[in-house]
Amino acid sequence: MAVTGMEHVILGLLMIQRQTLYELHRNFKRGISLFYSASYGSLQTALRKLLGKEWISCEELAENGRLKKVYHVLPQGREAFLHWMHSETPDQKLEVTVLSKLFFLGHVEHASDREVIIAEMMDKMERALAALERMEQELEGVEVPQQYRDLFHYQLLTLNYGLGAHRYARDWFGRLRVELERN
Repeated sequence: MAVTGMEHVILGLLMIQRQTLYELHRNFKRGISLFYSASYGSLQTALRKLLGKEWISCEELAENGRLKKVYHVLPQGREAFLHWMHSETPDQKLEVTVLSKLFFLGHVEHASDREVIIAEMMDKMERALAALERMEQELEGVEVPQQYRDLFHYQLLTLNYGLGAHRYARDWFGRLRVELERN
């Protein structure tokens, strides 16, 4: 059973505090939805997978005459989460993974480990930026038939946006890296 990014985000949230499905969903909507969205159904599926892996456990509590399920992370779940934080950032869903790891970087105890994680993510972002820059260079001299010029123009604008976003992220993480090194 493959582990998804959402499962790691849930582990990170449960490492902060025990939560119900409703509380997890609310926390996704409050902050995490800026880079990761989740429905109740996708959260329930991820929770079932995490329970099956024995990375979390569930406790049923009675509150005001109603049963509620409260989830909390187990030591092996904490270990799996920290392994993910230290693992290579995948090329696919780069931005989502980088922002997810950044959001939970405070769970990583040692500043030197945080610096290593930031450096690895920056390396991945630099490679992605370099690929976009190569694409831009390849497209500079392309002769586009008249009927496709408007379409091509907006496709180039989309590429330009991606370049700008990647450059901003590189510069932003560079400043963060300097800040971490100072502390």
